[in-house]
Amino acid sequence: MSDTSIKSKNVSKVDKPSMYKVIFHNDDYTPAILVTDLLKKYFGKTTDQANAITNAIHKGNKGIAGAYTKDIAETKAAGARAEARTKGSPLKISVEKE
Repeated sequence: MSDTSIKSKNVSKVDKPSMYKVIFHNDDYTPAILVTDLLKKYFGKTTDQANAITNAIHKGNKGIAGAYTKDIAETKAAGARAEARTKGSPLKISVEKE
């Protein structure tokens, strides 16, 4: 009889982190220029990109500012939301899993 040993390697598969969309929702109170400024400041959008997203929000009632890992998405959304509040805006910004 032969003694055969099987060696196994412990290979951990690392999954990519889940991504979360930051969504701006349309309302009747928040000025478009504020939305555009928040998109540029917190989400690194160019003026053209921010204007396109702002138009999408106005036409479709919501627009996606970007997709990030959960912590980053929540941090960006919270910062933009807080700044909107300091400027008297009730802007709704939500985060949802892709």
